[in-house]
Amino acid sequence: MKVGLIGLGCDKNRVDGENMLFRLRAAGYELTDDIDSAEIVIINTCAFIDAAKKESIDAILDAAGHKGKSLQHLIVTGCFAERYAAQVADSLPEVDAFVSIKDEENIVGIVDRLCHTSRPTPCFDAGRVLTTPAHYAYLKISDGCNNKCTYCAIPAIRGKYVSRPIEDLVQEANSLRAQGVKELILVAQDTTAYGFDLYGRYALVDLLTELVKIDFWKIRLLYAYPELIDERLLTFLRDNERMAKYLDVPLQHVDPTVLRRMNRRMKSGVAEFVDGVREFIPDLAMRSSFICGFPYEDEDAHKRLSDFLRTGVDYGGFFAFSPEEGTPAYGWKERAKSSAVKRWIKECEISQSQRTVDRQRRFLDRTVEVLYEGVDYDKQLFYGRTEFMAPEIDTLVYFSSDFPLEIGTVYDVKIDKTDFHLYGHTVKEAL
Repeated sequence: MKVGLIGLGCDKNRVDGENMLFRLRAAGYELTDDIDSAEIVIINTCAFIDAAKKESIDAILDAAGHKGKSLQHLIVTGCFAERYAAQVADSLPEVDAFVSIKDEENIVGIVDRLCHTSRPTPCFDAGRVLTTPAHYAYLKISDGCNNKCTYCAIPAIRGKYVSRPIEDLVQEANSLRAQGVKELILVAQDTTAYGFDLYGRYALVDLLTELVKIDFWKIRLLYAYPELIDERLLTFLRDNERMAKYLDVPLQHVDPTVLRRMNRRMKSGVAEFVDGVREFIPDLAMRSSFICGFPYEDEDAHKRLSDFLRTGVDYGGFFAFSPEEGTPAYGWKERAKSSAVKRWIKECEISQSQRTVDRQRRFLDRTVEVLYEGVDYDKQLFYGRTEFMAPEIDTLVYFSSDFPLEIGTVYDVKIDKTDFHLYGHTVKEAL
């Protein structure tokens, strides 16, 4: 039977979906990305904020519309299933199974039961069916979270922080490299907390020390919490050629009072932290996410954030506060009007865009390595990314070439123009 998977939410959820696809393919199920021909559809959902919950419900209802055609069974997994299955099961009778996160490893047995397939309890080696382009992949180094941010329901959904052993991660990374992956992207709810539960110490640098022995083009680090970014980690990033000079750091805000109410444990002020990191690695690209409209945030707090963004991180994402049941902030009623929050987000986006443009100017007339990813037919240019750009969320390099190119190959590109994106031309093939 043909199985299709619709993946929603974060990159960590993507990895979970890729693991399920591997098990299903190993069990003999045929995989398809065409929902019109799929006989079984799995929706791997997100439930981080209200918008994610709505997206999950919409995807379920849309898929349910295929029942009575080729679709025979609809399965819902992921965070929405984990948190809301008991509440919504009666109102979504089209769903044949809600699967909790811990039961995703048994996805073959669940599908077998729905299809009335009889076989011994399946046991498969770990593996992935990549849903990213072949040249990059995510490596999920842990699950769960021990941080107690007052707005976040992830610890309640995913549980306590659980690290994967270094040897398992190295084995998976070697397998990904053997499949042709050139860029390895480390993800977790908090990558900087890696290893403490296993080794009694924070062991991210220990893990990276083993991973850089594998000949990836670059290894990228996402979701690094600022309070655990120390001199040892920064030194490793600066001194290892295989480490992308890039950090994704979820700062969430800059106002001290807002941060305290969020239970964000910064060792110093946000601006001082960013300046310190930049002093250590001047060329480092930093991305962050910020919440607008957190309870008790006022115009003064918003102005501090907007002012910071003019000289702060390279890239930023901005989200309206979403009250999540079960979190301390859920019951805090002193919140700005939605019209004010929308204005704050717009102002932050404008400040951030100008900062991005300003930071891009440092590349003018430089030759940089670019991982070629495709063609923009409207611009009549190739495009790709430098080590300073993460896939799907950051800017791009658009460039011309007077020799043939192969997707997933790294080329030297001379930057001739900068604005929000970079523009240039190939000099030679680099890797």
